[in-house]
Formats: sequence, C-alpha cells, structure tokens
Amino acid sequence: MCHKGIKHRIAVFVSGGGTNLESLLLAQEEGFFQSEIVLVVSNKEDAYALERGRNHGIETYVEKDWDSLESLLKERQVDLIVLAGYLKILGSEILEQYKNRIINIHPSLLPKFGGKGMYGMNVHRSVFEAKEKMSGATVHLVNKEIDGGKILLQTAINIEKCSSPEEIQKAVLYVEHEALKTAIRLYEEDYV
Repeated sequence: MCHKGIKHRIAVFVSGGGTNLESLLLAQEEGFFQSEIVLVVSNKEDAYALERGRNHGIETYVEKDWDSLESLLKERQVDLIVLAGYLKILGSEILEQYKNRIINIHPSLLPKFGGKGMYGMNVHRSVFEAKEKMSGATVHLVNKEIDGGKILLQTAINIEKCSSPEEIQKAVLYVEHEALKTAIRLYEEDYV
C-alpha cells in the first residue's frame, strides 16, 4: 500500500497485555502506515505488551521518571506518542512538550463513558448497565482533560446482541485495533 505523508517515529505507551500494540506492529509490518514504532514504554514491569514489543524487535523501556523518559524520547527522535491501553495520567511536562502529538484510543464513543476512572472493563460495564445500543472506539488527541482532547476518529458498532460487558469488550477491541492504525495513517496525511 503506497501513500504519501509524514513518516513519524512513534513511541507506544502501554500498561497491560498490548493487543492494540500488537495490532499496530502487524499494521506497520504490512505497510498499512509508513511511520515507525521505535519504542514501547510501560509504567508496569510485568506488562505483557513489553514482551510483544521485544518479539517484534522493538526497544522497550519501563518508565522510572519523567527526566529519564524524556531523554530517551529525544535520543530516539520520537515525534508521536500513541497511548494504547496506558493507564497512567500524563504529567503537564509531557503534555506541553508533545502538544498535539499524543493520541489515545478509548473504548467508547466519547464524550460518553469517558473521564476519570473510565478505562477497560469499567467502560464496558457502564455501557452495558446503561443499556446502550451502540458502542465503539474513539481516537483522540490527549490534553489536560481526561478523554477531553479533539476527536480524530470514531468507529461505532451495534452491541444490542451483546449479553455481558465481556462481550462488549470483545466486540469493541476489534474496532479499537482498526481505528488506532487508521488514525496513525490519518495523522501521517495531516488530517489532524
């Protein structure tokens, strides 16, 4: 697949299993986007996502403090940060230094079911309890307001047949993978 655009050097920030990271790594290998994932960062030493990164030959780093991480991001010339299941709130320093260059995937149709405490199964449980007919994934720019940045892309799916929060999670995860890799391509093409 050939397309013109800006080739970014990406750091993917993760906290858990890393299925969104895996999806991005496969998309990169398939040429879905031309940017390059150069670093996987986690705030948890035991995050399986780190293993996924290593399995693809990507450098991994367990976050210790902002100064060390900032130095590493500069050394690796990272110009785009992708939060893919990263469960830590970013500090104001990184938000300022990477303004409009941090994107996040969220497992709902923001602004619904976003904000403090709304991540992972908390989101899907809330969606289920609210008897929503639609859910999906949102990719947005990250700013000081939790899940409050400019929406870049949303993908909606019908969840009426889902009989549990776990079924919603499974259905939404598929569209998360598609939305996140598509958002990177849009970012390359300067649609942001």
